[in-house]
Amino acid sequence: GIGNREAIRQLARLGPHYVESFLIEKLGVAFDRGPNDMLDITEEGAHSVRRIIHVADLTGRAIEERLVEAVLSKPNITVIPNATAIDLLTLSHHSTNPSDCYHPPTCVGAYVFLQDKGVVETLLARETILATGGLGQLFLHTTNPKGARGDGIAMAYRAGARLLNLEYVQFHPTALYHGDERFLISESVRGEGGVLIRRNGESFMERFHPLGSLAPRDVVARAIHTVMLEHQEPCVYLDITQKDPDWIRRRFPNIYAKCLSVGIDMTKEPIPVVPAAHYSCGGVAVDLQGRSSIRRLRAVGEVSCTGVHGANRLASTSLLEGLVWGIEAAKSIAEEIQQNGRENYFFPEIEPWRYENEPVDPALIFQDWLTIKYTMWNYVGLIRTTKRMKRARSILRELQVEIEYFYERARLSDDIIGLRNGAQAALAVLFAALENRKSYGAHYRVD
Repeated sequence: GIGNREAIRQLARLGPHYVESFLIEKLGVAFDRGPNDMLDITEEGAHSVRRIIHVADLTGRAIEERLVEAVLSKPNITVIPNATAIDLLTLSHHSTNPSDCYHPPTCVGAYVFLQDKGVVETLLARETILATGGLGQLFLHTTNPKGARGDGIAMAYRAGARLLNLEYVQFHPTALYHGDERFLISESVRGEGGVLIRRNGESFMERFHPLGSLAPRDVVARAIHTVMLEHQEPCVYLDITQKDPDWIRRRFPNIYAKCLSVGIDMTKEPIPVVPAAHYSCGGVAVDLQGRSSIRRLRAVGEVSCTGVHGANRLASTSLLEGLVWGIEAAKSIAEEIQQNGRENYFFPEIEPWRYENEPVDPALIFQDWLTIKYTMWNYVGLIRTTKRMKRARSILRELQVEIEYFYERARLSDDIIGLRNGAQAALAVLFAALENRKSYGAHYRVD
């Protein structure tokens, strides 16, 4: 009951059309097919029917590779690699004219740090889109890549954009537990018959939900967390060994190969798994065309909050959301620029960047990140209480003051920018969690 019905209707209405016209026909993504060349579909947790098309067990990568190829082939797109956005440029914060603060909140571009050159560029834009992904790196265990530090959330927060539903951080129930490895074990392994068990072989999900191992993600993640605490065990296990070994290797080639690389044969033995921060259901509040509360600023993908996911994202819906809102935002921008006239966009004179040169101590960055990750995992993680979150507030507020002092004097680097953003994004998630006194979906308060 928390989802935005208007956004959900748009996803259901436009999703299939864009999958066919853009992903299949335009990009040529080779989705798996069965007999008679029909698209192969699978089922994932909390789904009522099999409805997910896929490319083996790495659908996202297959789409991303074709999308990158298409972008690089376009002469009218400039790709700037090894660059880090520092801050969004707004009239109220960065214009040299103090009276510009009386205009409606408006974004006119971004400060961008070019890592290879060590310089900051002021990039002006008629429209700016945040597509910075998630914030899983704020937590001790995550399936997210290293860049998912919450940078977009932090930049939007500082710019004054409306943020929504940040307390709903979804933890994926099954990440590979092996040393420092936290490789995602897809929910489709459970969709295809995998069962969660303890070390002694006992199946435990039936006591938590009628759907057993196919219960919604938040239920499964909390159940695993509870069982691990009850028995003081570091992980649980996902067992699909009852299936034919050749079928497993064909259906999950990448998961099979990854597990095998660390000495686990999933056709013969269960996979050790733990919950890990996986997806942020909240983000920058946007409308059906990705517009934020700040003029000329949009957000698409995990950094945004369309309301499609409510309090607990359904498996695979995020890829579809990124596709639909990406196209809708692009079409809307093109139409608006054409209607308004390219020459009619206002650009103020922007304050020049001021450089500092104090060397950055990597030990401080490393320790500060550990503080953020452990604080968020233990106090703002799978199970939350007011006391835990108030403790986190004290720790993170003090840390943020220290990091800002550090940042103001530091020689610029991607690491120091990311640390500053991580502290801000962690606080944004914490404030949202403290304010929401009811347990819904991925936000679970035992008090």
